[in-house]
Amino acid sequence: MNGPAVPLHGFQRRWFLDRSRFKIGMFARQTGKTFTTTLEIVDDCFEAFTLNQRRRWVILSRGERQAKEAMDEGVKVHAKAYQMAFEENEYEVEGSGDVRYKALEVTLPGGSRITALPANPDTARGFSASVFLDEFAFHHDSRAIWKALFPVISAGHRIRVVSTPNGKGNKFYELMTADDAEAWSRHIVDIHQAVADGLPRDIDELRAGIADEDAWAQEYELQWLDEASSWLPYDLILGVESEMAGDPDGYQGGPCFIGNDIARRNDLWVAWVWEQVGDTFWAREIVTLKNASFSEQEDRLNELMVRYNPVRLVMDQTGMGEKPVEDAQRRYGDLRVEGVIMTPARQLDMATNAKQLFEDKRVRIPAGDPVLRADLHKLKKTVGPTGHPRLVADRDAAGHADRTWAAFMGLAGASDGVIEYGYQPAPRLRKLSGYGEDDDRAMQVGPRFGRRGAW
Repeated sequence: MNGPAVPLHGFQRRWFLDRSRFKIGMFARQTGKTFTTTLEIVDDCFEAFTLNQRRRWVILSRGERQAKEAMDEGVKVHAKAYQMAFEENEYEVEGSGDVRYKALEVTLPGGSRITALPANPDTARGFSASVFLDEFAFHHDSRAIWKALFPVISAGHRIRVVSTPNGKGNKFYELMTADDAEAWSRHIVDIHQAVADGLPRDIDELRAGIADEDAWAQEYELQWLDEASSWLPYDLILGVESEMAGDPDGYQGGPCFIGNDIARRNDLWVAWVWEQVGDTFWAREIVTLKNASFSEQEDRLNELMVRYNPVRLVMDQTGMGEKPVEDAQRRYGDLRVEGVIMTPARQLDMATNAKQLFEDKRVRIPAGDPVLRADLHKLKKTVGPTGHPRLVADRDAAGHADRTWAAFMGLAGASDGVIEYGYQPAPRLRKLSGYGEDDDRAMQVGPRFGRRGAW
């Protein structure tokens, strides 16, 4: 077939006709990037049918809803336009643990198949096929997905990557800005180019309607707004660094709060100790563990509880955190230990509280630590599928913003303030040679105040 079965605008036609093996496009919102790419996929399957061949395509979307839209409003619509009968199938794909993902599949005449499902490292690894990464900048763990995916297309298959920008902290940014012009065919279409090519949109009306210059610059003019999407920009982070922070020997005997992000294998276990000095919270100690047993984690937490005798311990109760939180509440008291289920709403609430403290310069963190800076800068604000703001971070060798969430949980524990009477601070600069009596003391001695009143 010489051309598409539906009319296309100029930029869409250029994308459709480009049959490079590796093709990537950065398009403004509402420009039909998914519609045009699924048209190319169906056209490829139609061509295979005329040649008595088969094609295999997989569409990886950022969620089940987007995968269904790509199939219903893209693949099926185009198959009907090409007058190609198809069979539909729906099944589940196993992920790690007990997680299962819904896959939607269409089988076309001649045996070509197109499958759409949510993107993650498990689903990316399970096929040998040409791949379409839809809105790739918004995929969770985009680098891990890419690492799992590339061997899938190594046997001569093709790859299509499209997205609007979503800051610089993802694999889409790296692919779009890499210096490898011979390897990739790149297409960039902002709203101005799209309208010039015939897309019927009123630019002034759209800009007035979005009423957010950062959002307009990123979503429609395709600017890389790293600082705009980062929850803690570097100027906020650098502005609260202090050479005196992060040193346990600086502990002054003030009220302390601990945030504990829990992980067992892939991410970091982090305990962040804040001491309140006046109206400022000083990072006294940041403990990180990786691949540590639960017993080792418990030992390190107990050491901190004895050393600082905190007012509040806030722990990540999500998933594997259920038992550590129960154990800590039994050991230290359920009025001192709070378990947090990390829903998007609760994450945003804690992050908002912490950001306000950073902006007011009421926190102090260790100076000159590039790993800590990168961790605090890693958290990005995005818009979720329902239109509500969400906070996300790519996972890499340094973790998954684990230090950041431990810090935020500790500050959340201090957000209601303290009732200052009867407090018994931990001895300053206490050195622990073992547990024994100290172990019992950690269970028996606690602050005489808290959010729920005097003990």
